[in-house]
Amino acid sequence: MAWQHEPLVGFDLETTGTDPLDARIVTAAVVAVEDGRPVRRRTWLADPGIRIPAQASAIHGISSARAAADGRPASEVAEQIAETLTGYWQAGAPVVAYNAAFDLTLLSAELARHGLPSLSERLGLGPDASAIGPVIDPYTIDRAVDRYRRGKRTLEAVCAEYGVVLDEAHEASADALAAVRVACAIAERHASVAEAAPAELHSRQIRWYADWAADFQDFLRRKGNPDAVVDGTWPVRALAGVGG
Repeated sequence: MAWQHEPLVGFDLETTGTDPLDARIVTAAVVAVEDGRPVRRRTWLADPGIRIPAQASAIHGISSARAAADGRPASEVAEQIAETLTGYWQAGAPVVAYNAAFDLTLLSAELARHGLPSLSERLGLGPDASAIGPVIDPYTIDRAVDRYRRGKRTLEAVCAEYGVVLDEAHEASADALAAVRVACAIAERHASVAEAAPAELHSRQIRWYADWAADFQDFLRRKGNPDAVVDGTWPVRALAGVGG
């Protein structure tokens, strides 16, 4: 049976910012999905330990005051998310995350920041972060299999392209579920995606993401930024520079 008809796990973070090495977790969701329906979900509200910028609060709706009053300690949340994800991987379920290089890098940075074991260490893989998984990233897949389609590649835009209903954008559990449904819709449209086993699809995404990053870096340099560097590692970037 093709992977899109097997159990999948959606994962999403809402955060304090857009740099995964510096931003902190605010809310998170892990949603187990079978036949397109959520069957289990875990959600978290974290106290990130820093002020949540107004522009971030405007997106996900969580203020610094609410996070401080109702959120769990950031280290506890990061630990529980990591244990939940690795538990699903160990059970053989792929984790689906839209723009996985952001969410999984940010989670990995939080684990490092709090002195907690990395995802790969929890899986007995040593330091090789690319070996975690399998991960299915509809953002990376869609960009590779429909490279020349015009328009935005936000989750909302890609949901619209593939006919997936996104009820509440930037609410972590809604985004996690939508990511799974978009991944399945891409597979239904593109046989080459559906026919790949999750481990093979994971390997392809490593190559696709690296190719995209190289192309985008060349574009930025041609447009007048000769020192531009676009990190092409996927699904977890190097964590150099992660602060406390």
